[in-house]
Amino acid sequence: MAKNVTVYSTSTCPFCIRVKQFLKDNNIEFTNYDVGSDQLKAQEMINKSGQMGVPVLDIDGKIIVGFDKEKIKEALGL
Repeated sequence: MAKNVTVYSTSTCPFCIRVKQFLKDNNIEFTNYDVGSDQLKAQEMINKSGQMGVPVLDIDGKIIVGFDKEKIKEALGL
């Protein structure tokens, strides 16, 4: 079953680019929000994660901060 995946990122963050490429490589659909230009989504990300750093992933309500490949794979069931 497909997971609901949201990525909070910025356009200049190298780990954000890597995490989005990882998701694409694994055919995982996701919604991306650029928190550098969207203050509402930036606040939503901070509320969910307690963090201001990116990337932040929300996988079916499980919050993962940073490009932690093993945690992401586990949350996605890969």
